[in-house]
Amino acid sequence: MAAKKFSFSASASYFIPFLKWLPELKNGTTLRADIIAGVTVALVLIPQSMAYAQLAGLPPYFGLYAAFLPPLVAAIFGSSRQLATGPVAVVSLLTAAALEPLATTGGEGYIAYAILLAFFVGLFQLSLGLLRLGVLVNFLSHPVVMGFTNAAAIIIATSQLGKIFGVSVPKAAHHYETVWNTIILGLTQIHLPTFGMAILAFVIMVVVKRINPKIPGVLLAVVITTILALVTDFQTLQTINKDQLIDDSTHDIIATKLKLPGKIEKFDKRVSSAQKKHVAAVEKHGDDNRRTLSAQLKLESLKRQRDRHVDGADADFKRMKTLLFNKTKSKNDKTAKFYPDGEAPNGVEVEPDMWRISSLDKDGALVMHSGGRVVGTIPEGLPTMYLPNIDLNVIGQLFFSAVAIALIGFMEAVSIAKAMAARTRQRLDANQELVGQGLSNIFGSLFQSYPVSGSFSRSAVNLEAGAITGFSSIVTTIVVVVTLLWLTPLLYHLPQATLAAVIMMAVIGLVNFKALLHTWHVRRDDGMVAVITFVLTLVLAPHLDRSIMIGVILSLAIFLYRTMEPRIAALSRHPDGSLRDASLYGLGTCENISILRFDGSLYFANISYFEDKVLGIAASHPDLKYIIVDGPGINQIDASGEEMLTSLTERLQAGGVEILFSRFKKQVMDVLRNSGFVERLGGDRFFRKNEMALEYAWKGLEKDHEIECPLNIVCAVEEK
Repeated sequence: MAAKKFSFSASASYFIPFLKWLPELKNGTTLRADIIAGVTVALVLIPQSMAYAQLAGLPPYFGLYAAFLPPLVAAIFGSSRQLATGPVAVVSLLTAAALEPLATTGGEGYIAYAILLAFFVGLFQLSLGLLRLGVLVNFLSHPVVMGFTNAAAIIIATSQLGKIFGVSVPKAAHHYETVWNTIILGLTQIHLPTFGMAILAFVIMVVVKRINPKIPGVLLAVVITTILALVTDFQTLQTINKDQLIDDSTHDIIATKLKLPGKIEKFDKRVSSAQKKHVAAVEKHGDDNRRTLSAQLKLESLKRQRDRHVDGADADFKRMKTLLFNKTKSKNDKTAKFYPDGEAPNGVEVEPDMWRISSLDKDGALVMHSGGRVVGTIPEGLPTMYLPNIDLNVIGQLFFSAVAIALIGFMEAVSIAKAMAARTRQRLDANQELVGQGLSNIFGSLFQSYPVSGSFSRSAVNLEAGAITGFSSIVTTIVVVVTLLWLTPLLYHLPQATLAAVIMMAVIGLVNFKALLHTWHVRRDDGMVAVITFVLTLVLAPHLDRSIMIGVILSLAIFLYRTMEPRIAALSRHPDGSLRDASLYGLGTCENISILRFDGSLYFANISYFEDKVLGIAASHPDLKYIIVDGPGINQIDASGEEMLTSLTERLQAGGVEILFSRFKKQVMDVLRNSGFVERLGGDRFFRKNEMALEYAWKGLEKDHEIECPLNIVCAVEEK
């Protein structure tokens, strides 16, 4: 027989799936369909990605960075041809929840942590994929994911209320408190042009979807509201010096902010010196020496002090940006004064528009804004390569968040990928998809991307637009590149209220209370897990990782509870000749022989239950001579189960009861053989059928026992 030749292309296509569909692009029809689909998805992706970046607490243009490389990498290394990867709502929300305790939203430290988080998410997903451990995602049960996504959709939608109303409030300890404060402020200080712009965006997207879902309503809303913002001066900016701002507390915050770079520079020098001393101590005394540990503590203390200075100044400045100011009427903007709302001196005329602080430059000049908020300046060009800064101090704090984002993001991606694979009849490899998603996050983090995943809405658009291969995602990347290189100035006047409306429209489909109710009707305990996860997610937000962890623990606890006491049925002969549950059908039983069927695997959590049941039956039947364990429902047995069977067999034999085993599966028999249990008990005590075990028992009893035994099929037929 000729040796089978090794095929490099076949092996490479397994690790690089795009080699399977690349030759299909020679077909002009396929190429044209993918180009159209890729452009269509890009028209939805560009505004969505900017909106989701805001949701993640990042400047809008970081959404474009996250839409740049990840779609291409996921298409090359993933197994799904139509899955559209990039920024998504739930992952963006989880990113914000993970990073808000660590740094000020939108600051340099926050951005650095977001990029580092993407790297960790990708590393975890890639590891699971390469180790073929995609099954670990099943620890996130359906009730947990359903309860979380319903609550997350509500949190995402309500988090945009401030941008819809045109108001800003400091974030409270809990999300529901922030929402309440936003609503109260919105009722009294709503900015009507901003609210009107949001309503217009909603109307455009809803109407277009009803007229023709294939028309990109999101893009249409973006274009119309951007043009409207441009021609109506939706946002007004004015640069002033700090002396024009009449507020001592604000001046103190500005002074602190301006002094911060000098303080940080001094801290950096001290940190650098402490780091050198620590390295020298390690080389001279080793890792565990007292002097080395002292140097390490001093180094970590300096780093924490530096971070506290940065975070404190950023937090104060962010709160200051929520304050409202009145501008005095003046012929010259350079002489106009800005007073805190309601504190202008009597007799001083003020303009009707309210003003806020937008930014502060290094020279102390302030940029004030009134009216609505727009996206503003987006850096032109592609993101520069950025190596994530591995900060050991935050790895522990980011670890669980990275795991949660990796698992939930992958579940979102693989669920839509499975649905599309069912329609297109293509093979989907979940582990290969993990590799694709992992590499997309890793490579994305190298170019300033925050965590991404597969998108429900854009994947549906991709499929409906006629995408045949992963080349459509490559076309999407090309369109994003063109946008970053040449089209970013067109997005300057895009209202943030429009982006908020885009987010709200995108998450409406995630709210599904009917599914929660259905789960409750199917199983009350599963419904309870879903409801508890839903409520905890709402109450504990922004600490979303806690609700997920509690939901997972509840699911595992309920699973253990269900398997701790599986059903044990005492069998007897039914008139139709089969062996059935005696108590359920009211069948007579034999005093000398008992057949027990155990409907569950034997493992540490239920062995005591099994043992107690068997011993209880032996105690309640003084004439019992044989117990036949019918085991087709026993799929697995662990070391504790084998030890229990050994002890149980010895105790029954000491009491004059012989135990037999029937219909055990191969994997269970392999364990019992490897442990020596079969050899100790005797191979003749194991049977392939219950009838064979009964024949063995009848032979050991009186000769006429078989004739009158209720377990004999002849007796059962005669009774009938």
